[in-house]
Amino acid sequence: MKLTKFRLLLAGLLLALSLPVMAMNLQQAMAALSETKSQGLVGEQPNGYLGVVQSTERSEAVVKLINDARRAEYTRLARQNDIAVADVEAIAGQKALEKTALGHFILIDGNWVRKR
Repeated sequence: MKLTKFRLLLAGLLLALSLPVMAMNLQQAMAALSETKSQGLVGEQPNGYLGVVQSTERSEAVVKLINDARRAEYTRLARQNDIAVADVEAIAGQKALEKTALGHFILIDGNWVRKR
């Protein structure tokens, strides 16, 4: 009986320790961004945020983490310059579309297209 409780406790401890390893953090998302763009999983949108082109667990995590960081930065810039967040998003979106590498996806008129 005691051995079973120990095994359950050990299994629970191992699971708890492995959860942070399984979750992606912002630094890992930033490191994965170039690859996920090259694979056609994510792309840039005119609103200044990333979008999911092909839904995978990884693409969803990259988009969420990076968009959360972008949203925070856009909000900070808007407050600092006394302008609307939407204006910062539009400027950032335009720059992101311009800087997107050829062959990567961008959102144009609601459709994902490869930049040429």
